[in-house]
Amino acid sequence: MTRAADTPIQAAGGAVTRAVTPVAPVAPVPGGLAPDRPDDLAARAAELVRDALLGDLARRVVADCGADVGLVGVPDEDPARRARAGAGPDGMVLRRWAGTRADLLHDLAVPAGTGLGGRALAERAPNWVPDYRAATTISHHYDAAVVAEDLYAMLTVPLLHGGTVYGVVYASLRAVVPFGDVRIAAVTKLAAAATRALAGATAWSGPGPWNGSGPRRAAAAPLPTPLTRREHEVLRWAATGRTNPEIAAQLGLTRNTVTGYLKSAMHKLGVRNRTELALAARESGLVDEAG
Repeated sequence: MTRAADTPIQAAGGAVTRAVTPVAPVAPVPGGLAPDRPDDLAARAAELVRDALLGDLARRVVADCGADVGLVGVPDEDPARRARAGAGPDGMVLRRWAGTRADLLHDLAVPAGTGLGGRALAERAPNWVPDYRAATTISHHYDAAVVAEDLYAMLTVPLLHGGTVYGVVYASLRAVVPFGDVRIAAVTKLAAAATRALAGATAWSGPGPWNGSGPRRAAAAPLPTPLTRREHEVLRWAATGRTNPEIAAQLGLTRNTVTGYLKSAMHKLGVRNRTELALAARESGLVDEAG
């Protein structure tokens, strides 16, 4: 297939003049997907990035920090749903997990101050115990779920950024062991990186479910290397959650061509995966311009 001529473009504030004709309204994507309004795209992209970040955080706690189970609890943006779950006005619900064997911890409501995670949420500070079941400094509301997972040692770290708590990450082991400085530092570092990204995702879409008053995205930074028109088009669709086959169908390209454009855009933006790509696209203003 012959590739269309590519025209360099640059994010707002860059040195390269953008020479791209306005993007025309697009037809529905095959499979029933329809174009969204710019505000809807921003909210959807932010939600997709948050979900990916939280799931990745739970998995990395297990893969990188030597934990047997990784959990992430987050505030529920719907007050009525939060009340039904029993999380309370300042509580959270366990929404992401890795390494679990049972499902008693899945979607578990944790009011602030209860259990080790609720304590970290209320105190906005890390907490850990070598043996959860024998601990005397926490409530034992969740012993049944902890026993079902055969968990003992547990560390909880709040996802805290700019005065906003975005949730709590748990690292648990199926053994009675003290948490050393190395493991605590590793989980804390993961939590800090994830929280910065979560705060960025909230900022793209303005007021949202995480803090209710998130600021709009700051002024876009120039890209070191401008994207071509096709890279920009492919990036625009990828940032809204479309798959490579859907993007290929929409733009009349082959799947391999779409993959090539995405890889090139990732290289220019200095990112390693689609989650980071969507984040960088929003921070650089590229997706907003195309919306």
